[in-house]
Amino acid sequence: MNSHSSPQPDTSANLSRGHLWLLALASALVTANAYYIHPIIALVAADYGVSASEIGFVPALNQAALALGIFLLLPLGDRFSNRTLSALFATGQTAGLAVMAFAPAFWMFTAGSTLLGFFTITPYLLPAYVSKRVEPKQLGYATATLTTGVIAGILVARAGSGIVAEHLGWRAVYFIATSLMLGITIALPFIMERPRGGDKRATHPYPALLVSTLGLLKAHPSVILSGSVQGLSFGVFLAVWLGLGLHLTSPQMGYGVDVVGYLAAFSVLNLVTTARLGRWADGVGPRRARLYLSVVQVAGVALLYVFGHSLFLLMIPIVMMNMVGPVIDVTGRMTFLNQAPEIRTRLMTLYIVMMFVGGAFSSWAGTTAFEYAGWSGSVGLAFLFSSLVLCLSVFDMWRARSARV
Repeated sequence: MNSHSSPQPDTSANLSRGHLWLLALASALVTANAYYIHPIIALVAADYGVSASEIGFVPALNQAALALGIFLLLPLGDRFSNRTLSALFATGQTAGLAVMAFAPAFWMFTAGSTLLGFFTITPYLLPAYVSKRVEPKQLGYATATLTTGVIAGILVARAGSGIVAEHLGWRAVYFIATSLMLGITIALPFIMERPRGGDKRATHPYPALLVSTLGLLKAHPSVILSGSVQGLSFGVFLAVWLGLGLHLTSPQMGYGVDVVGYLAAFSVLNLVTTARLGRWADGVGPRRARLYLSVVQVAGVALLYVFGHSLFLLMIPIVMMNMVGPVIDVTGRMTFLNQAPEIRTRLMTLYIVMMFVGGAFSSWAGTTAFEYAGWSGSVGLAFLFSSLVLCLSVFDMWRARSARV
């Protein structure tokens, strides 16, 4: 859609840079919960006495529940206050974490993780909330800033959980996470502004709202393509990091879970690069930017195989992939968050559901591939997904050019 046809936000509600970064901090805290499991997956599996493929059901069901929760709950953001909904959903996350922290049996731990996934909605309410309060020319920067917060949360979760679990045990990770979520649940109503009278909201009854969400697919095919790209790109991330958690702690490599956390800490670079690359995407356009980034992602995955048995050389492809992965997500969101404000949350719903359907499959497939083929299996799966991301990015560039002719 051309910029002149994009609806303008209410400029009286524009966010300050400080407020935007405060919302990014909130994004970090509510996003981190799904990623604590990555470095400590081997410890949890050993404690409950389950195999690699069985422990893979924990993140898989978490992602599947998240996709279901997003489809059922996120569209409410087009009808009700994002401020109220965010606090309610954060409460559900807190309950899920508490169950995981105290779970005496594997099925209960899995149930808590699934509940956590179902209520992890707030990180996906915030981009639509912010998009209504910034100028269209700042959308890439604002979206990238929130994504930087998400990255920070993932960084702290993956680096911190490995270190904490190595010294205090894996349950300490979830005790700390529950406390943090309790704090952010209380703080969110103060961080987010009350609804302004100028905000447009959908008036459909809830069942009609869900039906209308599916109806938007036909009118906005870019969401289907961008959601497919992100589902595959997220699959690359999960296959690699769940595989690393098992690979580095295997007898062959012999490292502790703290080393997995230290390796994850290299994503701190994203705190500097993501917002800057978001500005770059504003300049070159989301589709062209995504194409370039997907080439780098394929190269990074290929190097994982070459450097897979050297801890220090692994840092090279991990840094490459950490830099481009989040910005592929940013460029995907940019392709549809310039649409009418009253449908943006539902468009985000479709996009995120597709992302986490891919994540659910990849969480199970990644650990299963490792069980049957080791590190080569994890990397092979990631290479397949990253190649498909590149193919779809090329197709989207061709489709966009053809539409302009």
